Amino acid sequence: MQKIRPHLWFDKIARDAVELYTGTLPDSRVESRTTLTQTPSGTVEIVVLTLAGQNFMCLFAGPEFKFTPAVSFSVSCATKEETKTLWDKLSAGGKVLMPLSAYPFSELYGWAEDRYGLSWQVMSAGEREIKQKITPTLMFTGANCGKAEEAIAFYSSVFGDAGLDDVMRYGRGEDPEKEGAVKYALFRLAGQYFAAMDSARAHGFGFNEAISFAVSCENQDEIDRYWERLSADPRAEQCGWLKDKYGLSWQIVPAMMGEMMSKGSPEQIARVTRAFLPMKKFNIAALMRAYEGE
Repeated sequence: MQKIRPHLWFDKIARDAVELYTGTLPDSRVESRTTLTQTPSGTVEIVVLTLAGQNFMCLFAGPEFKFTPAVSFSVSCATKEETKTLWDKLSAGGKVLMPLSAYPFSELYGWAEDRYGLSWQVMSAGEREIKQKITPTLMFTGANCGKAEEAIAFYSSVFGDAGLDDVMRYGRGEDPEKEGAVKYALFRLAGQYFAAMDSARAHGFGFNEAISFAVSCENQDEIDRYWERLSADPRAEQCGWLKDKYGLSWQIVPAMMGEMMSKGSPEQIARVTRAFLPMKKFNIAALMRAYEGE
């Protein structure tokens, strides 16, 4: 089971984003849809997706948060033809951040925000082995710039099967970047690949709740452990959500909750929703009582 799942917060009007992603990326499909009522955002929909064989969650809950390139998704392609096909579909109607072209690190690469604002980096892998089709990529900007390597070490201390696999650094004269800062790093958390980079440019954006990472936990001890290690801002603690010391959002959730919300009756889902809305850190026993109607 995938331990860490990207969680994407969309405006309610963007439900056709699901069709774009599942229709564009290979080995993709909708796994489940769940509607929650009487939440602070009103009626919302949770959609669980498989994209290129990897698990994602989408929440359609309103315009409170907007995607930024601080978190993007890098898609590795086996050929230049595949790269161009995915680029054409994902960039259509969006905003190009780096045009599709040849770069020193890839024979064909482009970075764009799609029509919903979600950032994608699409690249030809060339002769390199594709270890993971989609790699979440974290850009450390503003006050976080220069902290990418520190963050990788911190996250690696929190999760098992973790570590730094590869790192490239800025050299002298690559202003405004600081020599030795992380230009690109590939690392693992819970056996999954992530990437990170520092950027000293005046981007005007950083991490926010639009993209979070949901950590699936088997028991209360595991929830307690991740919560204690990751939470750094008590004001951000709500409904299983937290922010770490870099401002990146995480959700620490019981593994059983997905089945509750996708397979439960409308009455069971409503009871569980009423139970978790006042919570900060999730209490599995209380959620089970609500599900069973006790």
